[in-house]
Amino acid sequence: MFQSIFFSLVLLAIHISIGETFAPSNAVVKRGEVSLFGTSEKNDNAAATENIPHIEDLGNVGFVLLAGGTGSRMKANMPKQFLELKGMPVLHHSLDLFLNRLPAVCEQAGVKGPPIVALVLDPKYQPEYQPIVDKYEGRLAFANPGIERQGSVENGVKKVVELAGNQCTHVAIHDSARPLVTIEEICNVVRDAKEYGAAVLGVPCKATIKESEDGATVLRTIPRARLWEVHTPQVIEIAKLQKGFEKVTKEGLEVTDDVSIVEAMGETVKLTLGQYTNLKITTPEDMDVASAILDERKMTPVDLLADV
Repeated sequence: MFQSIFFSLVLLAIHISIGETFAPSNAVVKRGEVSLFGTSEKNDNAAATENIPHIEDLGNVGFVLLAGGTGSRMKANMPKQFLELKGMPVLHHSLDLFLNRLPAVCEQAGVKGPPIVALVLDPKYQPEYQPIVDKYEGRLAFANPGIERQGSVENGVKKVVELAGNQCTHVAIHDSARPLVTIEEICNVVRDAKEYGAAVLGVPCKATIKESEDGATVLRTIPRARLWEVHTPQVIEIAKLQKGFEKVTKEGLEVTDDVSIVEAMGETVKLTLGQYTNLKITTPEDMDVASAILDERKMTPVDLLADV
């Protein structure tokens, strides 16, 4: 009973924070329709388009799906992207979105879906996922992870360019540990990236942030009004990102996410207002919250290996 009450309070907190937290008036953001559990995306595609104001043409956008992490904070015997969420591995939720639901919604709206998805996956797990790659031949391909995130992203982008050539002008980079991103969020951030060259999903920070030099005492409180928690996908012009890779490597710069590479070049990154439900599964408790969100959305997980 305690666990049930706990997660009810967590979901109530999400509801309150979404209702009471607003983007700073001077921020450059793309506002979406935010609800308690995000945009409703039922498994039938007709219903999926009803609540999405605009479906973006994704025919020139390649997707890189990062699934090479170890998930050490999950305290599990396998990486978090392979743990089951509503009976299916976390990774399958994003694969189903990019390979099935998103293309179907685009087709219904009369626009093109993503031409290629590069799945960045440790080679030791690739044989298990080879049947899925074969099933979506020409639309899904493996890329090997790098030592750090930047290397994994660079390998994924190279695979997109190798397979799609000049067809893709932009790349959308997504963490497989974020299985709850909505089609509306994807369309919004892609549209902003096409206008500004780079865009990232994010939400205004809800928590009070303290800075500390020694990890024991508070140095100062950072003004919350200027802070954003960034999510994925992060969408960037491929040519711009390739130049950024060269700069980061040449100068030995440390970057913590994909758009940081664009920031290091002194160029604009657009903030696209996302949804608080696009959480990153990091701890065991996150799995329970994600499961509750999927229940509220009435989403039925799809077994990508069912007919292979």
